[in-house]
Amino acid sequence: HLALGIGKAAGATLTLIPEEFQGKRVRLKTLVDILVGAILKRLSYRRRDGVAILAEGLVLELEKDDLAALEDVERDAHGHVRIAEINIGEILKHEVQKRLKGFGLGATIVEKNIGYELRCADPIPFDMEYTRDLGYCAAKYLLSGGNAVMVSMQGGQFVPIPFEKLLDPVTGRAAVRLVDINSNRYRIARRYMIRLRRDDFEDPHELAKFAATAGLTLEQFRQEFEPLIASEPPPLKMQMPPGTGPLSAVQLS
Repeated sequence: HLALGIGKAAGATLTLIPEEFQGKRVRLKTLVDILVGAILKRLSYRRRDGVAILAEGLVLELEKDDLAALEDVERDAHGHVRIAEINIGEILKHEVQKRLKGFGLGATIVEKNIGYELRCADPIPFDMEYTRDLGYCAAKYLLSGGNAVMVSMQGGQFVPIPFEKLLDPVTGRAAVRLVDINSNRYRIARRYMIRLRRDDFEDPHELAKFAATAGLTLEQFRQEFEPLIASEPPPLKMQMPPGTGPLSAVQLS
């Protein structure tokens, strides 16, 4: 949620989150190709700039064989890769540059792990009001004898959420709230991204520009990049109230 929200609010070129792979293991090459495809698309529009937001959870979804093949990563005494020490941004940076070089293209890529900059950012007025409400309700709840809850504000009202409802019964840890890739929120974010899409491959003129940028024929470009769109969610369809127009639904691209 954090990576997607940052990318959407900042207008990043694209944001990659593990949820878009729907629980399947992802190959390192797939991540590289998505990034390279976005760069080629930008270059075809004469734009050499761009920002990609990568969720840290991506490394947990990588194929084990791809992890084992990585060089210059920290390993334990048994030779196993320490996942917590993998800098996925740095790895992808080098792999993307290598892939672009194969197309006769170069790119300056800067990897940045965002951490303290976010946690130390000045609060906006909404943050200040919201945290005052949370703090007041938390203190009031404790002084009233309550405990073992997470405080929340829902619809302007204080709603305590028991810890037991937040825990995964299997692991005993806090349950992970995944991004729903079928939600309007994700579909809108996805359409704002500048990355290869299904409709690109349906437009021969657009496809010709991308292929020319990569120095490939149309068929070669399809072979290289068309598999990336297989799991692309369909465009958002807006249901119109009855009697408001001749169409019952409007498709937003």
